[in-house]
Amino acid sequence: MTKAFAGVQALRGVDLQVLPGEVHCILGQNGAGKSTLIKTLAGVHRPDEGEILWMGESVDIPTPEAALELGIATMYQELDVVDGLTIAENIFLGHELARGGFTRRSEAAARTRELLKRLGHGRLSPHTEVGRLSAANKQIVSMARALSHDIKLIIMDEPSAVLDAEEVKNLFGVVRELTAAGIAVIYITHRLEEIRQIGDRITVLKDGRSTASGLPVAETPTRELITRMTGREVENVFPPAVPVPGEAPVVLEVEDLGLAGVFRDVSFSVRAGEIVGLAGLVGSGRSEILETVYGARRATAGTVRVGGRPLRRGSVVSAVSAGVGLSPEERKSQGLVLDEPIFVNVTLSSMSRFAKAGFLDERAERRAAEEQIAALELRPADPDRPAMTLSGGNQQKILLARWLVHGTRVLLLDEPTRGVDVGARAEIYGLIRRLAAAGNAIVIVSSEIEEVLGLADTVLVVADGQVLTTLPASQIDEHGVLDLVMKGTAA
Repeated sequence: MTKAFAGVQALRGVDLQVLPGEVHCILGQNGAGKSTLIKTLAGVHRPDEGEILWMGESVDIPTPEAALELGIATMYQELDVVDGLTIAENIFLGHELARGGFTRRSEAAARTRELLKRLGHGRLSPHTEVGRLSAANKQIVSMARALSHDIKLIIMDEPSAVLDAEEVKNLFGVVRELTAAGIAVIYITHRLEEIRQIGDRITVLKDGRSTASGLPVAETPTRELITRMTGREVENVFPPAVPVPGEAPVVLEVEDLGLAGVFRDVSFSVRAGEIVGLAGLVGSGRSEILETVYGARRATAGTVRVGGRPLRRGSVVSAVSAGVGLSPEERKSQGLVLDEPIFVNVTLSSMSRFAKAGFLDERAERRAAEEQIAALELRPADPDRPAMTLSGGNQQKILLARWLVHGTRVLLLDEPTRGVDVGARAEIYGLIRRLAAAGNAIVIVSSEIEEVLGLADTVLVVADGQVLTTLPASQIDEHGVLDLVMKGTAA
């Protein structure tokens, strides 16, 4: 399979064979060609060269509808649900249950309940508007929509990225149920440990080529997979911690912060050069805490201070003016203007700095962006390149560059490595540590407890909207966090 876009060769000759009833994992760094490959199979793109054999016969897949007719359904990493519609309307969007020109809403609701129960989310109502759901529950809706078709192959792109441990367990149960029925699954993930749990064979992509096709999971060492992905050996370790000086001033203070119905009595402080991590399951209130500190949500109790000065509740302007920056969980929908070039995204929060007599000084914007592009080693180093064309790791660097240009001293990082490959993760870990060493106060949220413990100096364990304990990261491990979370949730 080959495919090029405007002179950029996305696929350079990829071979892939998927068998009935197997979980075939596709690995590769961001930019390796995984998304282009699955979109070609899903009918979004048409290959320039190569052949697709389906059930032994050569086929053309010109549209997503044609893919579904063949029995190929795709769940994309970027959530493709419609917020203004209900769960049932989303699941049957495009293949509505109708008779005589009228939609059979009761039947749609009943089938939706069956699908949600199958996915371990029977508590969700088919009539709930999707816009009110968390990112994790939106992923469940996307999964249910794929399963609502008569499928022979389902492609799952990072399906576990926003799921907690229990939801991942439910996901794996559904995958095994599908494969037991002879349905094939293409599973894309950056989490190598998941492949060991759910995969049968692996195809590895690098620079648009398949460097290995059909490797048996049980017999292939992790080191070999990483080397095939990156072309080099990458140790999956965190950079060494730099001790926070005892005299370092407190930059961020959060005191008895609360958001009615979500979390309560949250207190912590962050000194210059310190990294504080919030560990807990999806839905525990971690992201909402960050958003409330940032002013994107209006606190119903408590105080946030930066440099000793309180911020106005529910005011992003107050937070940004005080030097607080947020890198949100959904960077593409909440953080970036994807159609705009890199330099515009980098300077977006500092417009006043580049304004003269009511007009933006574009040359000054570019210079500032280019400094950060070089400092953060953003690739490709082209300030005019649209943000949408960059890998996940480089998009994350854009958000960091934005706040560095602004002169931010408090960085709130929500899922900073979500959807980022193993090589880019190591770069981002090193970058976060360097930012802390430069005197920034950093708060990090991650669904991967190992990541929180590996980066943070201090860890807050959060469950059901409250902080269960605050400890130095060196005094707790992943099992300890999960034990506290489970006890706190049960209580």
